[in-house]
Formats: sequence, C-alpha cells, structure tokens
Amino acid sequence: MQRFLIGNWKSYKSLADAGKWLDEFAALYQPVTGLSVVIAPSFVCLDGLAGYLRELALPNVFLAAQDISPFPKGAYTGAVAADMVKGMVDYVIIGHSERRRYFHETAQDIVNKVHETEDAGFVPIVCIDKPEELMQLEAIRDMDCENMIIAYSPVDALNFRIPESPKEVGKAAGLIAERRLTKTIVYGGSIDVENARQYVNIAGISGLFVGTASLQASSFAAICNAFL
Repeated sequence: MQRFLIGNWKSYKSLADAGKWLDEFAALYQPVTGLSVVIAPSFVCLDGLAGYLRELALPNVFLAAQDISPFPKGAYTGAVAADMVKGMVDYVIIGHSERRRYFHETAQDIVNKVHETEDAGFVPIVCIDKPEELMQLEAIRDMDCENMIIAYSPVDALNFRIPESPKEVGKAAGLIAERRLTKTIVYGGSIDVENARQYVNIAGISGLFVGTASLQASSFAAICNAFL
C-alpha cells in the first residue's frame, strides 16, 4: 500500500527559510519504502525550492501547491493557474478548512480546482471535515480521478489542537468508504512527533497530513521515522 506524509507550511517561511529547512531535513531524512513525502510551501518558494530539491535528489520527496486557481490561465488577477506551476509540483492541496473559512470557498470551487489540477497532471489532495457533512463529499464522490487523496482534517482537531482519537479516525475512514469514495485517505489534525505512531497503522488510513509539526525539519523527519 502506498503511504503518504504531507507537510503543509501554510503562510510561513521565506525562500531563504525554506532552503535552510530543506538542508536540515536532507541531513536527517531516512527514506521509507512505500512512503511518499510531500512538502507544501507557499507559492513564492515553489520555483526555488523545486530546483534545489532536484539538486538534492532526495528519494520519494515531492512538492505540493497549497492551493490553485479554479480557472485556467487568463484574466484572473491574483490567481495562480495550475499550468503555471508545472515542473514545480506533483500535488495540489484543495479545500483546506482555512480556505473555506477565510476565503469562503464553496463546494463548486473545490470541484473546479480538482478539474484544473487533474487537467494539469497533478494529484489533488482534497480536504474534508466530518464525513457526515454530505456537501463536501457529494461534490467530489463521482469525479473520475483515480489518484485523488482525501485528507480527513476535522476542524475541531485543528482549532483546539487536540487530535481526534485513533478509533474516531478509523470510524471516519469507514464512513468515507461507505460513500463510495474509495480513494486514498490521510488523517490531519494536531499530529506531532509524540502521537504520530498512533495514527500510521489505522485501518483505512494511508498516511498523515501535518501542519505545525512540519515547520521544523527535525520534527518532520522524526514523523517520517514513525512509518518505519
């Protein structure tokens, strides 16, 4: 089974900071068979970091965009179209709860972004909250995108920095599968070095989606080792 560790840097780190992070991570990183490590820096870091990552040639380490435009290239001021990050990323995060909360993204926005991501040849990482909330799931359940990754990221776990119990995470994975979303599912929500091992072997879960703990190279490398 292919597994994933995804680190979302959010709106942190300049290009210089990102380069230092990658230097430290490269010194600590131990590749794990079957594990793809995905790092999502800000847009301003993508080009420079993509070039540096090619130089380092770290096995099974990839970049993701944190978001993408729901539109193709064109007259959309401030938007970054999927075609514009070709050669830099392999994955795109879509529909994070912060995008829905602060930027008022809708289910239709998410569908459009998935289409743009897939058309560009990237793997979409689609974030959802509670699987009982049908709108998020219904918007994507019938999309023909075999490589889609579902990032189950309950908002309460993010807001209160208390991870959902492994039992509840396993239950959520089952509910997602019941809705015929037979996609790869990763869990995100207050994962850190101390609790990561509790979540890597949950039935139906294929990896972790990490926020704060990915900002330090040492802690992110330690979470990689939880998959050993």
